[in-house]
Amino acid sequence: MSIETPKSSEIKRLTAPLTFKQSKAYDSSGNLVKCSETLSDVRLIIEPREGILSDDEILQYAPLSKAASKVRLKRGFGDSQDILLINESLPWIVGLFYVVLICVSVPFVFARNVPAMVVLLILFIVPLTYLYRIFRVGRYTKTVEAKQKPVSDKTPQKNSEAEINYDDKISSLEVHEKEINNLKIIFDVKNRAVRDLIKKRFEPPQLTYDRFISIIDKSEKLFNAQVESALSIIDLAVEDTPRIQNEIADKINVMKRIINQIEDLTNELVINISSSEESSDEVKNLLEDMENLTGSVKDY
Repeated sequence: MSIETPKSSEIKRLTAPLTFKQSKAYDSSGNLVKCSETLSDVRLIIEPREGILSDDEILQYAPLSKAASKVRLKRGFGDSQDILLINESLPWIVGLFYVVLICVSVPFVFARNVPAMVVLLILFIVPLTYLYRIFRVGRYTKTVEAKQKPVSDKTPQKNSEAEINYDDKISSLEVHEKEINNLKIIFDVKNRAVRDLIKKRFEPPQLTYDRFISIIDKSEKLFNAQVESALSIIDLAVEDTPRIQNEIADKINVMKRIINQIEDLTNELVINISSSEESSDEVKNLLEDMENLTGSVKDY
């Protein structure tokens, strides 16, 4: 029996479907999920807890979160949408400020009060300079660079070429192993969710329920076989060759396809949960796709 670590628990929380009660959204831990609103978008995003996931894991498991926006800006490839997300109240504050300022300035403009108009002009310009500073992407990367420790002048002792290559190979295999373990966590969460929805949509005993569960069982068997096979290759590999990389990549692609199809099926079941069975053509098509996938992958 595997022990659930804080990291695996957090990944499950981020990838599990939201639940809705009385028009409010909650994550799998029962925490209220706040609505994040920008000028062009309204989102229900689960924010990762601090100090648990690495930056790469935040980008992978919570790409739409504020934390992911901060990571993208820190790394220099964020955009104005990321800035708006982490400063979501800024447009409303600035908009309200200018509305009030325009209302106040109208009497002074008509009265041609020059000193007051100069003051008002300054007040108009100040927020613009602040906005320019906020929306300059470069300021986020410079802040990170300033916090980094200076590089030591001492040149580290170099290992032999064979040792360096060996370390690189081991590191590459460890990356694959980490990705596989994370995919297993995501699959387990989505597998439980789709089974619950199938039971709710097609209450047993029904032939439709039996068919759905049979395909999900085959998908689970296929997924676990790909996991075990990939991890065995990693454990037994003496060196990291292109052939080994291709074998592992193929198995990871199958895992991702299974997860994507289960996620599509889950979304379609949520949409059709209150519909009649005759209106579930899209669900049945997705089920056939999963049958084709499990039938097309050999050696499992």
